Amino acid sequence: MTLPSPWLHEAIARIEADYQRSADTHLIPLRLTAFAAHGIDLYLKDESTHPTGSLKHRLARSLFLYALCNGWVHEGSTIVESSSGSTAVSEAYFARLLGLPFVAVMPRSTSPEKIAQIEFHGGRCHFVDSAGAVYDAARAIAEETGGHYMDQFTYAERATDWRGNNNIAESMFTQMVRERHPVPRWIVVGAGTGGTSATIGRYVRYQRHATQVCVADPAGSVFSAYHRTGDATLTAPGSRIEGIGRPRVEPSFIRTLVDRMVDVAAASPLPPCARCRGCWGGAWGRPRAPTLWPCSRWPARCVSGASAAPSCRCCAMRASATCPPISTRRGWTAHLVIARQRSRR
Repeated sequence: MTLPSPWLHEAIARIEADYQRSADTHLIPLRLTAFAAHGIDLYLKDESTHPTGSLKHRLARSLFLYALCNGWVHEGSTIVESSSGSTAVSEAYFARLLGLPFVAVMPRSTSPEKIAQIEFHGGRCHFVDSAGAVYDAARAIAEETGGHYMDQFTYAERATDWRGNNNIAESMFTQMVRERHPVPRWIVVGAGTGGTSATIGRYVRYQRHATQVCVADPAGSVFSAYHRTGDATLTAPGSRIEGIGRPRVEPSFIRTLVDRMVDVAAASPLPPCARCRGCWGGAWGRPRAPTLWPCSRWPARCVSGASAAPSCRCCAMRASATCPPISTRRGWTAHLVIARQRSRR
């Protein structure tokens, strides 16, 4: 057995020191009249306070530690990732922390803001013509450079310790502990890699919580059809919304961990986002909208008995931990909503 190199020890130590310097992200209650009238408490998880301002910061940290501890990344390795932005931003940050070159493979349609963020952290962007072309291009670059393809779409569901260790689920439940309803009834997420819904789904089962997971899937994404049919060979055009909705079934999307899928048409999310604009001082953009849209419909579902749950004594939601960052008037990146309804007596 080859002993770990001094560089490996130092690389892991740097990532752990970065984590030790970092505080947890905020869980913000949203005071919405429509929810309060039905006894629902709604919360938003703001991941913008991570050092990169990216909601994929936790994932990027986990992917680096996973690759390092598997012996896939070494001193001087070129790190390659297929990403439309958010994961690449955070991976560029960690690559620079370790003194490693980083290449992000992304569609040409990626926003200039994301490109600038990646380059700010020392990364290089390689563009392809379509979202479906990122996988082969990333593998080819990794092979040409003798580097490592991180492959978030395969490893997102397994790189994170779903039992705890400050994953997104543990963070939320810890922050909810002093609320009047500490255990959410529903958690709602968007799906990019599928890693977040997998982590939360496993965590709530492991902790034996009465919590269900709902995934909001934007128009053009294949995940909803896969959830219905179980056919992993299905393909789709892909979402027009940067960061969520995929053209193929990603290995990290585990359909058995999702209790409900909600199809969101391209124009549907905008009205609820406009109504929510003033409730926490931030502006909502299109990437975040699909996961807020199901939340806006939940009070009516609770009252009518049309909830995904057999009994709607309480409802909770969480929106998009997988969407890319959104700029707001406070400079925040909002990506996560939790809602909960008061239990009937």
